Amino acid sequence: MSPRLEVWAPEGMPEVAAGDDLAGLVLIALDDGADLVDGDVVCVTSKVVSKAEGRTRVGDREAAVEEETVRLVARRGVVRIVRNRLGLTMAAAGVDASNVPVGSVVLLPLDPDRSARTLRGEVHRRTGTNVGVVVTDTSGRAWREGQTDIAIGAAGLLVAEDFAGRTDDHGNPLAVTLPAVADEIAGAAELAQGKAGRPSGRCRARAR
Repeated sequence: MSPRLEVWAPEGMPEVAAGDDLAGLVLIALDDGADLVDGDVVCVTSKVVSKAEGRTRVGDREAAVEEETVRLVARRGVVRIVRNRLGLTMAAAGVDASNVPVGSVVLLPLDPDRSARTLRGEVHRRTGTNVGVVVTDTSGRAWREGQTDIAIGAAGLLVAEDFAGRTDDHGNPLAVTLPAVADEIAGAAELAQGKAGRPSGRCRARAR
């Protein structure tokens, strides 16, 4: 069989609030985990993780951006591209005011890798299934219009595959080839999940 990638976003994820059992909600959407097999990758948006972890607050978005910013990288009008406390370079430090009540903002998780490890561990504890987890966020790209989802946290998978030292089919040495596996999965998941309406907040990827 030729290689194949399956990506889908199950229905049924409710609105998430601080303190909610995120692993339980994800598993309910995945038929109590019956849909999962070893090697699946579960993608969860940073916004859903942040809501569950209580990273939503009432207040001014610009003030939140200031607090989350370590260094200003570029500015165009009111748009600021900054390096945030997680070391990510993105617009508005990842602070988001969409899909939340008016006057509220969502900050990125404090430790997205830890969030991914926690979710992965809970899925394994409750179902016995060994999955990878990617925490995703939407980001722009330098010198390109539009946005795509990237990985800001991950657990249980190789986030980048280093091809340095290998050769291609023509015998040419590969020196700096480093496919961003977790980012590629995050982008694929966003295609299935979509942006319109209430975000589903989770997606499953399976490679064959």
